[in-house]
Amino acid sequence: MNRYDVIVVGGGQSGLAVGYYLRRSGLSFLILDKEDSSGGSWQHHWKSLRLFSPAQWSSLPGVIMNGGADYYPSLEETISYLTAYESKYGFPIKRPVDVHRVAKDTNGFKIETSEGVFYSTALVSATGSFYNPYIPKIAGLDKFTGTVIHSSSYKSPETFIGKTVAIVGEGNSGAQILAEVSKLTDTIWITQRMPRFLPDHIDGRYLFDAATQMYEAQKAGKDYTPPSLGDIVMVESVKEARSRNVLTSVGPLDSFAGNSVVLRSGNTEEVDVVIFCTGFKSSLAHLEALDIITDGKVDTIGTRAKRIDGLWLVGYGNWTGFASATLIGVGRSAKKTVEEIQAFVGQTIQS
Repeated sequence: MNRYDVIVVGGGQSGLAVGYYLRRSGLSFLILDKEDSSGGSWQHHWKSLRLFSPAQWSSLPGVIMNGGADYYPSLEETISYLTAYESKYGFPIKRPVDVHRVAKDTNGFKIETSEGVFYSTALVSATGSFYNPYIPKIAGLDKFTGTVIHSSSYKSPETFIGKTVAIVGEGNSGAQILAEVSKLTDTIWITQRMPRFLPDHIDGRYLFDAATQMYEAQKAGKDYTPPSLGDIVMVESVKEARSRNVLTSVGPLDSFAGNSVVLRSGNTEEVDVVIFCTGFKSSLAHLEALDIITDGKVDTIGTRAKRIDGLWLVGYGNWTGFASATLIGVGRSAKKTVEEIQAFVGQTIQS
């Protein structure tokens, strides 16, 4: 009763993109999602977040997000888009389901979950990285007397009024969270290297085009290195912070001491809160029993696992396809993945 040609673990943007192509393949499939409702990990980001790619460049296959080429969707609009997308195509999704363990035998995959055991011939892991936030190991952190959170737990700046907040991280999340927290309270910006800002006119459209050019060059066996213009997209909130002169880094963090951060420069700053905007690692705990994870990744050819037949990984970043962790980029990875699954399972796509 619980056997399918394909099971997809994860019902966020990557799982939905795979579902879009699976629904036309003739294969029986089921998407297992740990969330209570549609929207994937987007449901847990900070309230003011806006995409740094316009709506037209922030869309899954089949449906263009409303807003056009010059509108940057809000978090709420992104969740609404994913909810409507899921409803439009009527994907078979079971939620909430926690996938505890995946095993493999000659008959395929055995997926042990909070809702029982499921079986499939092929398996797609599309769990992303949000549930595996990364905080670097720093001397004295365990004895720091203030509050420490990761950006994955940050919701809004009002919580920190009257406190001194250290934002750690030189990427987009660090810049955007710094921009809004600094409007309400004292902040310092700690970065491993000096922040690099993209020109004001460069956004996610350019970044996707650059990734596409690299993808096409590698397919053709050519070398291509995209120009390195910076890391931080100048969304409106970051531009506003620049006008207040708050986009200034105090340099790298060396250690913690009591209620203070000790900088590599030797300076010490007393802080009440530290927000680590230091990224994520792939969420792959459900695959640990397969013994194929090395340094937080699975060795793949494209999205197909090298060491386990019938397993694909979609949406984890460039190691599973250029721009595959973005709304627009994952469609390309999903299409190729389903073509390979079709061949593996031995059925023909129905048009």
